[in-house]
Amino acid sequence: MGTRLARLLWALLTAGYLAAAPPTVAPAIQAPLLPGESLALAGPDNKVYRFGDTLSEGPMGGLAHLVWAKLEGDGWASQDVQFKCSGTLGGFHCSAPKGHGRVDLPRAMQVSCNLAILAWASDSGRRWLEDYGEGAARARLEDTFQPFLGRRMPPGEGLPPLELGWFGDGDLLRTCPEGLLSWMIDPANEEALRFYRRLFLSFTDETFKDHAWWVDPENAPAPGALEANQPWAVGGNGVITAVLRLPPGKTRADALARFVAIMIPPVPKKKK
Repeated sequence: MGTRLARLLWALLTAGYLAAAPPTVAPAIQAPLLPGESLALAGPDNKVYRFGDTLSEGPMGGLAHLVWAKLEGDGWASQDVQFKCSGTLGGFHCSAPKGHGRVDLPRAMQVSCNLAILAWASDSGRRWLEDYGEGAARARLEDTFQPFLGRRMPPGEGLPPLELGWFGDGDLLRTCPEGLLSWMIDPANEEALRFYRRLFLSFTDETFKDHAWWVDPENAPAPGALEANQPWAVGGNGVITAVLRLPPGKTRADALARFVAIMIPPVPKKKK
């Protein structure tokens, strides 16, 4: 299919005109992938399109925050949770050595403050134990994270310690671009993704732009070298959902810039 027709399909898609008629071709990407990059994306028909190696698994890193948003996001939002990140909490260290300062839920997700999410999740875990008991609390955690746990659930019959492995450190949670995209477009996770989208959009964009793009760049440990970073970026506009993985050695800023370059059409300049 010619470039002009592909771009026309993309323009119609992002404008919402094709929402009721899923595309028969992959949405056009705006820039070619660079060596080592991989991209999985889906349109309104939820058909997955693949660019590069989208099946190799690696540590999930800060993408675990998506799952916590599904598990406890509504509850945390209703409590209007707040946290003062000083860089350490109970022997755990934040990715920002000096901390992120005071954060609410949207800010914590936007800056990827693991300590804030750990603190709120620890409170949730104590409530689960009171409300459900040890076995049911464990099952709640395991069932929600199962797509990324494999057989790595810590042993025992009760709720495991909520350490940073549940929030992005280490190798406990693993995924690949195609696996994460499949989770994101699963109808069972539609409300969670809509909630997460709201965390990354301004009030103006959420209220007045039907297809405003949200993007979450995250760091993950590089496979086989947990001391090194491998950045990802996930995002969408209510029509397109995409997962981009960069090669090790890049940064969250790189992931954000590449996602924008590849997925988001430039805004036409107004004629003077």
